[in-house]
Amino acid sequence: MLTLKNIDVKNKKVILRVDYNVPIKDGKILDINKIVASLDTINYLLDNNAKIIIMSHLGKVKTEEDIETNTLLPVKEVLSKLLNKEILFSKELEGKHLEELVSNLKSKDILLLENTRVMDYPNKLESNCDEALSLYWSSLGEVYILDAFASSHRAHASTTGIPKYLPHAVGFLVEKEISELDKIKNETKTLLLGGAKVSDKIGVIDSLLEKVDTLIIGGGMAYTFFKAQGYEVGNSLCELDKLDLAREAMEKAKNKGVKLILPVDTKVGKEFKPDTESKTVAWTEIPADWEGFDIGEKTIEIFSEEIRKAKTVVWNGPVGLFEFDQFAIGTNAIAKVLSEIDATTIIGGGDSAAAVEKAGLADKMTHISTGGGASLEFLEGKKLPGIEALLDKE
Repeated sequence: MLTLKNIDVKNKKVILRVDYNVPIKDGKILDINKIVASLDTINYLLDNNAKIIIMSHLGKVKTEEDIETNTLLPVKEVLSKLLNKEILFSKELEGKHLEELVSNLKSKDILLLENTRVMDYPNKLESNCDEALSLYWSSLGEVYILDAFASSHRAHASTTGIPKYLPHAVGFLVEKEISELDKIKNETKTLLLGGAKVSDKIGVIDSLLEKVDTLIIGGGMAYTFFKAQGYEVGNSLCELDKLDLAREAMEKAKNKGVKLILPVDTKVGKEFKPDTESKTVAWTEIPADWEGFDIGEKTIEIFSEEIRKAKTVVWNGPVGLFEFDQFAIGTNAIAKVLSEIDATTIIGGGDSAAAVEKAGLADKMTHISTGGGASLEFLEGKKLPGIEALLDKE
């Protein structure tokens, strides 16, 4: 697999696939880290007088309204400020206007295309890696660079389709992600999983039970494990159709000799709002009309003790509703412990990365991945389609 410094990009039209799938509210970007993470590759291309065509997805596009809502225009403004440079923008992802913009590009010009998933409405051409679309997009450039690690586990036209037709390489961000995750792939690990849903991570749990010695489960997904053991969880997030999977995971952990640690107490709230009435209860005593939003103090102590024993920790998903201050205590405590231990600490993108940033502890971690799902799949040993597509020809 070629890396950016091993491919000729001088004066070339370079299609750069990045991951600008950032949180946006009322037209304002709430977290610019993914944009910042792409700058090293962009600056290298600028230094080599490349004509840069940037592609990214943003959310899902299932309706005409989504096309307007999930626009990359706010990204254009932030990128322009970060680079102190004008950024061209194309609302069109195909057609004469786009082709004219591309043909008129000069060295060091940057053209940001609209959300690639606009091509998913109505026929899912991007997400289904449509061959004609892949070929068309490839015709816009001379070289393809993948620097979207967080999208590399998706076989889409912009990640696996285009490189079939162009010389290709990985950008600096993807190169770093693979290098850092490779280091711990075969090490004994403590895995801390949080986040909302078991369904998002049950496959990962099943595979990674082969590769970890301790599995700590917090966040919304813990309540499905409680329910699977026959306990009531009140109004807490719970996937009733995943109870058997949770039971199977607990049984498999036992059979494999993996230490599985669940919360022993939980902080519950009356309503889903920042200032709701709250209290801490044992996990077996969640009141009927209350909802679990964070781990309790005893659980913080237990989780922290396990983390301090570890040589390598992978954390994916917050252990509470960290967006609300009163339910961010558990997540902040975990981040603090990880920042203090003498161990390799890998933060698996998404909300866990945002939580670490919010706590001001990002610089204390070994590596913060830009891709939560992609990093876990990589550690599972799965082949990531976006990376595999770059191995076929060089």
